[in-house]
Amino acid sequence: MCIPLLTGCGDATSISVPSAGQPPEEQSGIMGALQIGATSSPEAFGSTASDDSTENPGSSASGDSLESPGSTASGDSPENPGSSASGDSPENPGSTASGSSPESPARTAVPADTPAPTAAPTATPFVPLRDNTPYCPVPSAPGTVTYGNDVTTIDASNLEQGYIMANYTGSCSKVKLQIIGPDSHTCNYNLNTSQFQAIPLTAGDGSYTVTVNENIQGKEYSVSYEVNLDVSLSDPFSPYLAPSTYVNYDADTHAVELAAQLCETASSDLECVSAVYNYIIENIEYDYDKAGQITSGALSGYIADIDATLDSGKGICLDYAALMACMLRTQHIPTRLEVGYASLAYHAWVSVYLTDVGWVNGIVEFDGSSWNLMDPTYAASNSEEDVREFIGDGTNYTVRYIY
Repeated sequence: MCIPLLTGCGDATSISVPSAGQPPEEQSGIMGALQIGATSSPEAFGSTASDDSTENPGSSASGDSLESPGSTASGDSPENPGSSASGDSPENPGSTASGSSPESPARTAVPADTPAPTAAPTATPFVPLRDNTPYCPVPSAPGTVTYGNDVTTIDASNLEQGYIMANYTGSCSKVKLQIIGPDSHTCNYNLNTSQFQAIPLTAGDGSYTVTVNENIQGKEYSVSYEVNLDVSLSDPFSPYLAPSTYVNYDADTHAVELAAQLCETASSDLECVSAVYNYIIENIEYDYDKAGQITSGALSGYIADIDATLDSGKGICLDYAALMACMLRTQHIPTRLEVGYASLAYHAWVSVYLTDVGWVNGIVEFDGSSWNLMDPTYAASNSEEDVREFIGDGTNYTVRYIY
């Protein structure tokens, strides 16, 4: 059972992990470089019919030149009295109204040389964001490999995937399943419904002993069924990437969708962990009333309801841990729910495995090669400095169960 660990007050400060580098801006002036075929200057190619020139300064729109000063609109001049409107003169027979003369023939613009092609800008490398598609494997009991008796069934069809399925259909109202792994690590589960429950194999490869125990009285139990299983996992992280009894969710769980939203812009697992961790410690408050009920014994056999925690915005340590484990597992990040003692308090927290290297919220540093402890319950109501000091190297925490 969990009792309040929180001894201080203060808001946890969120420190965002630096995002991956942004794509560089396009080269400045690239549009100008693409303005090919611009009009050439008169100095380069000669003036057009309407352009002024050094041979004909001050010429009018009609193209009159200095050889015809003072000419009227009709083209008459002192040297050329009686010239017609067509602009004909003895010196310039057959000239037109445009004012052309043998000395000043109309010039055709020289076509511009084809400009050298502008080199295409170097494409900015595409940096894909991490895949935030929710990962929600569904535990199943296909019945391919089963063990049991008339009241107990152990479905061992999915040992390679890191779990067994178990159910109990007898009349005893208080039944516990105990599983002892190859490292003698022991986990206990309440087995009080006829529906199958997913039991993770959290001790890795090796031999497991599974016992189903019926309560006789008080704390006394008798063994109803026992079986030994040899396990070889296809993926050592598979027990920490799937739903189970204490981290129970499916594709319709609201927390799964929220995790995908929070990690939509994350470019690494480290950024995803930071987003989920910061959201939880900023939005979930410790539920002192529920903690009191568990301490008094009024609430026993408690299992976290992940969406209820999310919807109410309150929870005890097991709620914090289950919510965070669900959100990170569905984002392909191996996460263990651990139960034991934090100092002298019975407590629950998570440990996360990342191949990334860096800090989350300035508190937990991932070294890329080991599990790292994170305590969202404690971080939700204590200062960053207090959390960092308490977590330290993890020696304040003693693990009893891993789920």
